Amino acid sequence: MMRMVAKARGVQKTLSRSFAVVVPEKKYKPVPNPIDDEGILEVIDGAARTLFLTEMFRAAQLAVENHFKPKVTINYPFERGPLSPRFRGEHALRRYPSGEERCIACKLCEAICPAQAITIEAEARADGSRRTTRYDIDMTKCIFCGFCQEACPVDAIVEGPNFEYATETHEELLYDKEKLLANGDRWEPEIAANIAADHLYR
Repeated sequence: MMRMVAKARGVQKTLSRSFAVVVPEKKYKPVPNPIDDEGILEVIDGAARTLFLTEMFRAAQLAVENHFKPKVTINYPFERGPLSPRFRGEHALRRYPSGEERCIACKLCEAICPAQAITIEAEARADGSRRTTRYDIDMTKCIFCGFCQEACPVDAIVEGPNFEYATETHEELLYDKEKLLANGDRWEPEIAANIAADHLYR
């Protein structure tokens, strides 16, 4: 038994010697990196810029040149930039030229709204047509995706050109039917022009 153990230990030592990793000694010599001519020129150039303040004078020259160039900004809110016909601003409910509201209470806008910001209640009229008795939009939920406008078959609900409707309270951003119809009456010329300009892509 002792002979077998000794023999096994001898085999283990032989294997460990055969698989040993030999690390060569490092015989590297440090080689100095001489400074080339380009490096010397860069050092001299940087020292000259620091000593003679050339960058400061160049900055002053650029400031004077740009002072007399045409301005690229506008004096908002006294000046307004152009808006795209596809601009998605404040919501509005439109009417027909006769004064009748366009909405037929199909509720497609309520169904397609991904933010569930639209709430509609409707009832049938004496002539059999359907009209809304309640049309609410929570503007704090709206993500201005434009799906409601695309889904409407009669162009009743639209996103108009107005983007200046900041309020001080949350309740003022809960639009009811009267508020939406008032927006439509106010912005109808601009809304109609935008829809006409975009008719080729709808």
